[in-house]
Amino acid sequence: MSDRDETPTTRLRRELPAEVPAAPAAPPTGAGRQQAEQQPALTGRQRLVNGLWPPRVTRAQLIVALLLFGLGFGLAVQVASNSEGDGALRGARQEDLVRILDELDDRTQRLEEEKQGLESQRTELENSSDQAEEARRQTVEKERQLGVLAGTVAAQGPGITLTVEDTKGTVEADMLLDAVQELRAAGAEAIQVNGVRVVAGTYLTDSGDGVGVDGNKIDQPYRFKVIGKPQDLEPALNIPGGVVQTLEKEQATVVVERADKIIVDALRAAERPDYARSSSQ
Repeated sequence: MSDRDETPTTRLRRELPAEVPAAPAAPPTGAGRQQAEQQPALTGRQRLVNGLWPPRVTRAQLIVALLLFGLGFGLAVQVASNSEGDGALRGARQEDLVRILDELDDRTQRLEEEKQGLESQRTELENSSDQAEEARRQTVEKERQLGVLAGTVAAQGPGITLTVEDTKGTVEADMLLDAVQELRAAGAEAIQVNGVRVVAGTYLTDSGDGVGVDGNKIDQPYRFKVIGKPQDLEPALNIPGGVVQTLEKEQATVVVERADKIIVDALRAAERPDYARSSSQ
């Protein structure tokens, strides 16, 4: 068949090239082939790690992480604070630790004696032939004891004197308040400071170059007269990190002396309550 006899459709088919399949990629040669051979195939664990790193952090995860960090930091600060509080005892000498233990034993003994005294009063009331008279006697004794605590009656007995000379003017009211609280904890039954009776509601404030006790200004030297068991009161002031050491750090001179007889004669006026009345009225 000649070219003239060919139809346009036949000519078009001859002009189109046949489909040529894609040639396969040539294998790497030279340095590329050597590098591919040196890289080992990844294991399943390695593929898992590659899928998890770098991590994708969401906003919620970041907030939880910050909260956990804050909680851990707070716990660390609390532990450090407790460690500092125990530092004085941890560095104390053996004789100081023995004295502290003796003081704790004395406090326990005082509480036990008070318990036994109350039980004895109850037994006396139960066994007395004249319970009314026994109750009256115990009431009078209790009134006297409460009068000593309230500062409305004078008292005397064994105890100590505490003298604090503050020539540098560095002693503040809170330091003297610590002394009062330590003495009370050691069993002090009556306290007066520079002629002012210390009672349950006593407050101390800084007042110019001195200290105010219940609104009464007192100047140094500060003299405490304390009635109680001297064997308990003096060690309570001299424990490591206690009242005496704190005052001496402020360059104050502190002297504690035991005495067989201390007179506490500063009195407080008995206050009549504005609203409360006894049930018998």
